[in-house]
Amino acid sequence: MNDPFFAPTLPAPLEHVMHAPVISDQWLDELADGLTENGWMSQDVASRLGEGLLSGLCNEVQILDRTQSLRRAGVGRGADLLRDRSVRRDKIAWLQGMTPVQADLFAFFETVRLGLNQRLFLGLRRFEAHYATYHQGDFYRRHVDSFQGRASRVVSLVLYLNKGWNEDDGGALQVYNRENENEICGIVLPRAGRMALFMSEEIPHEVLPANRTRYSIACWFRCDEVPLPL
Repeated sequence: MNDPFFAPTLPAPLEHVMHAPVISDQWLDELADGLTENGWMSQDVASRLGEGLLSGLCNEVQILDRTQSLRRAGVGRGADLLRDRSVRRDKIAWLQGMTPVQADLFAFFETVRLGLNQRLFLGLRRFEAHYATYHQGDFYRRHVDSFQGRASRVVSLVLYLNKGWNEDDGGALQVYNRENENEICGIVLPRAGRMALFMSEEIPHEVLPANRTRYSIACWFRCDEVPLPL
């Protein structure tokens, strides 16, 4: 089954203690300001999401990885979907919000969606998200998440799940200036609780080769009402 929205069934989770993400109007203001001024920003949100939620999400994607439940990621959509290993080599599994930790994460995403709409009038109507796993040597070449004029993915968010990540482990997110695509304006190490947020059409970025297994969640806030036909 070549379904890019395939969401594998996870085993019953361990007892989960609900942790409401700590979100304030001031923090949402900071997100809006960062997107307006630079088109992107990075923050440590570990204290906002909580150790329990981050660990639970990491545990889920590790189970998917160990059980070979992740699918090879592609470039494009529908009939244009290509699985070109010279461009990207990660594997993914789409989130459906059905497990307790995914439900908590989706509540966080929804708060961000509403907050950005109130401040930037982006018309974000929904979001989609998937787990991503990069094994040693995996990468994703420079790209943007949405082409100009597609009116689909508007804001991208990446949340990292890797404890004890060091510079020597590679796998950094390298961000390029929207005014000069040859100028590197930021490097984000994929440490647990680190979040990157950027405008999907404007900010070129790439994932540098990982030297050990790297876990993350990619989320896109969209302005279309329903998923595009596959």
